[in-house]
Amino acid sequence: MRLLVCGGAGFIGSMFVRVRLRDHGDEVTVLDKLTYAGRLENLQEVADEIRFVHGAIEDPDAVANAAEGADAIVNFAAETHVDRSISGPEEFIMTNMQGTHVLLEAARQRGLRYLQVSTDEVYGSIEAGSFTEDSPLAPSSPYSATKTGADLLVSSYFHTYGLETVICRGSNNSGPRQYPETMTPLMILNALAGDSLPAYGAGRNVRNWLYVEDFARGIGHALTHGEPGQAYNCGGPDECENIEVVSRILRLCRAEESLIEYVADRPGHDRRYSLSSEKLRALGWEARTRFDQGLPATVDWYRENRWWWEPIRTGAYRDYYERQYGRSLKA
Repeated sequence: MRLLVCGGAGFIGSMFVRVRLRDHGDEVTVLDKLTYAGRLENLQEVADEIRFVHGAIEDPDAVANAAEGADAIVNFAAETHVDRSISGPEEFIMTNMQGTHVLLEAARQRGLRYLQVSTDEVYGSIEAGSFTEDSPLAPSSPYSATKTGADLLVSSYFHTYGLETVICRGSNNSGPRQYPETMTPLMILNALAGDSLPAYGAGRNVRNWLYVEDFARGIGHALTHGEPGQAYNCGGPDECENIEVVSRILRLCRAEESLIEYVADRPGHDRRYSLSSEKLRALGWEARTRFDQGLPATVDWYRENRWWWEPIRTGAYRDYYERQYGRSLKA
C-alpha cells in the first residue's frame, strides 16, 4: 500500500512505520510537526526508505502535499499526554479535533481509506470487566474528550459521506522510544539516574498493558481487514496496578524501593482501564508479547540507548518536570 502516516515520528507511529516497511513493503510518507515528542531520531533507521514531510495535520496545504499518491491515511498525530491537557487543553482541541477534520476532508476529496488511532480512555473508567466497542463513550480528561470528539467525527464521515473509515483504540503502550513524560519511560530513566519516582496517589490505578509492536500490528490489521465504519479495540494481555509497574522497573534497574515518592493525584484520574479485543482477534490479530517480556526489553533499550534520551532529559523536559512535580531532576 501507499500510506500517509501522520504523526509517524512519534512513539507508536514510528513503530508502525518500521513494521509496515519490514513486514509489508509499503510505500510510506510520514507527515509530522516534530513537536517535543515527535523526533526524527525515531525514524533514523528507515530514513532512506520513506518520504518525510514536515508539517501539521491542521494545515490543509501540508496535508495535500503529503497525501499525494496515497491509498490510505493512518492518523497517529495527536497531543496525547493527559497531564498537559489538564494544564492547557487548547492545543489538544486544535490538533486532535481540527487536525482530524482536515485529514478527513483530504481523504474524502481523494477517496482514500482512513484509519484513526484512538485510545481506551475514550470509554472512561471501568471497575470490573472490559470495555467492548459497543460500550458508551465517557471521557474524563480534556485529552480523552478531544480523542472522543475525533472518533465521533470519523464515524460521521462514514455515515454521511460513505468514507471508508476505521477506528483502532489501544490500551496503555510500553516499549522503546516513548517520550519520558509518560509513566513507564519516566520511571525507567529516573531509576537509572537514581532519582525519585513520582507515583500518583497510592499508585493503585490499574492499566491494561500492550507492547508497542503488538499495537502497531493491530492497527495494520484493522487497516487492511477492518470493516468500514467500525471501531476495533486493541488491548494488551496483562493488567496491573501502577505501583506494581514501578516496583518491577526498580528491580530491573537494580534500584531501591525507597526511591518511590507518592505525589498528589491528578484531577479526574481514571481508576481502571480494560479493553476486550475479541472483535480484532476475530480478524486474526493476537498480542505476541506479554508484559513480563516487554518491560525488561524496554528497560534494556533505554539502558543501551542513552544517546536517544539524554538530550531530552537535559533539555526543555527539565522545565516541564519541575512544573509538574515541583522539583528538579538530578543532573
